[in-house]
Parts: sequence; C-alpha cells; structure tokens
Amino acid sequence: MTDPAALSGPQGIAFSLAGVDELTFVRILRDVVEDAAFARPLRLEAQEPRAGVPGRLTLVFWPQERTRAVAAMQRLKTVLLRHGVQVDSIHIPGEAGPGLKGA
Repeated sequence: MTDPAALSGPQGIAFSLAGVDELTFVRILRDVVEDAAFARPLRLEAQEPRAGVPGRLTLVFWPQERTRAVAAMQRLKTVLLRHGVQVDSIHIPGEAGPGLKGA
C-alpha cells in the first residue's frame, strides 16, 4: 500500500542512461536546460556517467504537477532519441512494477 504522506512530497521520474558518454551527457543537459518544458516548478537532477555507473536524469516534481511532469518526460525521451540514446529504464512514482523499459 502506498503511504499518502510519501505522495505529498516531491516525486521523481528517473531515467537510467547506460552507455552514454560524458560528452553526449553534457549535450543532453544543454538541450534540456534550454527547453521550456523543463522550467520551474519542475526540476532536473543529473548524475553524470562514471566508470561502471550509468548516467541518470531525474525529473523532480510535486504531485500537483504530475501532468506537466509526464509531458516533460515525453519531451525528455524525444531529446534523448535525438542524441541516439536508448533509455534503459524509467521509474514513475505511483506506478506498479519496476518502471518502463526502453524508449
């Protein structure tokens, strides 16, 4: 059962980006920063790729911004595809299972 208190705080849609090199990751971040779809109140947290650890992008939002966050998630998938990035997994809070697979 989901704890209602946990849903009242910020949530995040997490993208795991295995196989993305540092240069591609920086290019993706540049495109995202310049895109209005990711403006406040949404926030993007980035974990750059390191040896043996895939890069990760998390779209952070408040529950009342869920619709906007899902639209931004779709936009982020488009940005990633433009850079030839295959999304390994996406975790969406409040959805059953380990997350979506693929892009």
